[in-house]
Amino acid sequence: MLNALPTGKSLGFTLIELMIGITIFAIAMAMGVPSYQTWMQNTQIRNAAESIQNGLQRARSEAVKGNTNVFFRLDTNSGWTIASGVPATPNVIETRSANEGSRNVTRTVLPAGATIITYGSLGTPVPNADASAPLTEINLDSSVLGAADSRDLRVALGVGGNPRMCDPNLTAGTVGAC
Repeated sequence: MLNALPTGKSLGFTLIELMIGITIFAIAMAMGVPSYQTWMQNTQIRNAAESIQNGLQRARSEAVKGNTNVFFRLDTNSGWTIASGVPATPNVIETRSANEGSRNVTRTVLPAGATIITYGSLGTPVPNADASAPLTEINLDSSVLGAADSRDLRVALGVGGNPRMCDPNLTAGTVGAC
């Protein structure tokens, strides 16, 4: 004879056990979703900062490699273009749209209104072809999060044109501070 279940025992869940499990799951999800959204927005800031930093490094290396002037131009929000020639009629090397992983990121630049930095054949900044002030700093933050939740980042250009990413909210002397 097969192993039969004793009478009165059943396999499975009761409706009450199932409802309790669903309720616990719903409460856990309700508590986790805001943290997940904050994490996603801060990831977009990091993606934008890393993309801009990588674009600046690429423009610098293309200038050295091609022994010519190459400029890096910031487009809307965190988008950018690397090109040689002059900004009016550029020979585009690479471009990145702000929609590629960082839609909700806003930027401010120093000096105000600057969007271009030009690298010469030695990889150092040279005057822009359009005589505009060269880009020196890009601050990135979230257009969705409040100031308390946003993990702002800054991409600063050194005297030699080398880009570095830092956190403007850390105190001086701390690793990663500006």
